[in-house]
Amino acid sequence: MHVTVRYFAGHRDIAGRSQEQVELGAGATVADLWDLLAARYPRLAPYRGKLLYAVNEEYGTPETELRDGDEVAFIPPVSGGAPAAYALAGSGDAHG
Repeated sequence: MHVTVRYFAGHRDIAGRSQEQVELGAGATVADLWDLLAARYPRLAPYRGKLLYAVNEEYGTPETELRDGDEVAFIPPVSGGAPAAYALAGSGDAHG
């Protein structure tokens, strides 16, 4: 079967592309796909356990079984936001 892998943020930088087609055996899971990609792009390996998984734009798990034509995204951790010192106090109104 063939699945499309979409890469975001640092994963896109590591893979050098925003998406690619990958061939897998029948019954392959999201975890099997991740193992294949981590072997192909070793710098992805440290992200194991720190990802969100999406199959066809729905959240999945490593155990999610894939089907021919699926689109899979591995969503890396995101950082950012305002430090606590900059959080607005009061009623929770973001506009003051």
